[in-house]
Amino acid sequence: MPAYSYKAFDGLGNEQSGRISADSERAARKQLKNLDLMPLEISETMRKVKGTVRVKTKTLVLITRQLATLLDSSIPLDESFSIVSNHCSDEKFAKILYSIREEVMQGRRLSDALKKYPSIFNNTYVSLVSAGDNSGKLDLMFSNLADYLEDSESVKQKVVSALAYPLILVAFSVLVIIALLMFVMPQVVDQFLRAGVELPLLTSILMTLSNQLPLILVICALGLGLVNYLYKKLLKDEEKLKSAHRKILYIPIIGDFLLKAELERFSSTMHLLLSSGINLDQAMEESSLVMNNLHLRSIVIQSNRDLKEGKDFIGVLEDSSIFPDMFLQLISSGFMAGNLSVMFEKVAIFMKSEIETKRSIVLSLLEPLVIIIMGAFILLVVLAILIPIMQMNTISIG
Repeated sequence: MPAYSYKAFDGLGNEQSGRISADSERAARKQLKNLDLMPLEISETMRKVKGTVRVKTKTLVLITRQLATLLDSSIPLDESFSIVSNHCSDEKFAKILYSIREEVMQGRRLSDALKKYPSIFNNTYVSLVSAGDNSGKLDLMFSNLADYLEDSESVKQKVVSALAYPLILVAFSVLVIIALLMFVMPQVVDQFLRAGVELPLLTSILMTLSNQLPLILVICALGLGLVNYLYKKLLKDEEKLKSAHRKILYIPIIGDFLLKAELERFSSTMHLLLSSGINLDQAMEESSLVMNNLHLRSIVIQSNRDLKEGKDFIGVLEDSSIFPDMFLQLISSGFMAGNLSVMFEKVAIFMKSEIETKRSIVLSLLEPLVIIIMGAFILLVVLAILIPIMQMNTISIG
């Protein structure tokens, strides 16, 4: 049944807008009149949205939270999707939500309808919705999903906000240095050259750098382009990419930070899936997909294969010699005690605490380090200008 978007006046003269399902535009107008609405505009909503649709995490969290609240209030699933669709500010996402509602009304499972939009609803989202549908606890599942998405978004926002100041400082300092080298320094130095004053070594070096700055910028741009090309080429070779990801994990400080971030995301997803009643092997399969590091993902996948074959899946994790002892001990004890969900939750909390501590330390050191480095470069440029002036004064006095 086609869906129609409408704008209409209600009995009080207020403008209303939304979407309704009807066999034709005429039937849609009749349906609106039955609702005491005077239609102004009616247009058929596209059943399919062309291209890949990207939705902001904040928008997805809001919709998920609204669905949880509506379902908890005993509002039917199709009506809940209709309500959130009508109140969604993202037009394309609103059309998708209404399309999902139509498929549910036709008897299609909600999880199957969500699978059609993998760019919005990832495997973890779909698996949890499927588990909630099977258990009859969709409201609770949507609430858990909203918490999970909010937590993930909160971590990203903290990192972005913490890096904003150093990045702005670096960008501004680079612009100041370029301006001094390209516009200020040549004019000042030219006066000394006309006066026949011999330039100091520092001034000569920076003047040469100033003259070659356009070429240097072009070379840097070409270098970035080459790096981007090599990276895209590397993405096509899974084995080489996996090897590169493995080496990254052994980089001091950075590797440990990335490892704990991956384990926190994996453990949080495992806890959510297992507590929702999903089997361990399926939970590991779905949770492996949230890991961006291909080397770690391959280890988890191999561990899952051993689990399906009846082997000790902890053994593969231990043999990799990359996972922290705390992680292995908690998971191993949880597996033997039959409370893996609780242990994964503890691991997630512990890793999150470790990440927050390391992030605070690194960023607290990064800000003064950036200031010192940028200040040193600017000081060199200023000295390169001041030294000839001091020499000129000395000659004048002499």
